[in-house]
Amino acid sequence: MKNGLMHIYYGDGKGKTTAAIGLAIRAAGAGQSVTFCQFMKGNETSELQILKDIPNIQIIRSEREYPFFQQMTEAKKREITVVHNQIIKKLIAKNQTKAAVEPSQLHTPSDMIILDELTYPLLWDLIDKEAVKELVKMCREKVEIVITGRSPEPWLMDCADYITEMKKQKHPFDYGMDARLGIEY
Repeated sequence: MKNGLMHIYYGDGKGKTTAAIGLAIRAAGAGQSVTFCQFMKGNETSELQILKDIPNIQIIRSEREYPFFQQMTEAKKREITVVHNQIIKKLIAKNQTKAAVEPSQLHTPSDMIILDELTYPLLWDLIDKEAVKELVKMCREKVEIVITGRSPEPWLMDCADYITEMKKQKHPFDYGMDARLGIEY
């Protein structure tokens, strides 16, 4: 039996990140180490306030806010690609079984890695896909991996053990309501 499985929460409906956060809290409550990574997000969101207070959860994300992909200049796309690649490199280093670093720099490997909104940088070429594949291959069967976003690449779907599609039926955004603090962010 595998010790780590891969989850994908995807689709156009609300709840992908919310589901991943629920799983992070459950794992942390069971004493597991969770690394919660966000891609394409740099703005403060409400969930970060509480996740920062949970000892078993480490957050890795951009410190800068970026515009939506459609509004990004080529320079911003290059900049966010560097940020995304740094996140993946940190995860690879953190979870290597034989890290090639000084013993004082060794980190406890994660029991769970959440890659929130990972599907977008993969889709838009804002991340090193081979590095992501290396991370998934390296962590498979040892670490629970959770991926969120709208359109996962076929290879991710092939790797997944759990696939949940969040399908929008109705959303207040459709009739002009802005995102609400504590509900959408």
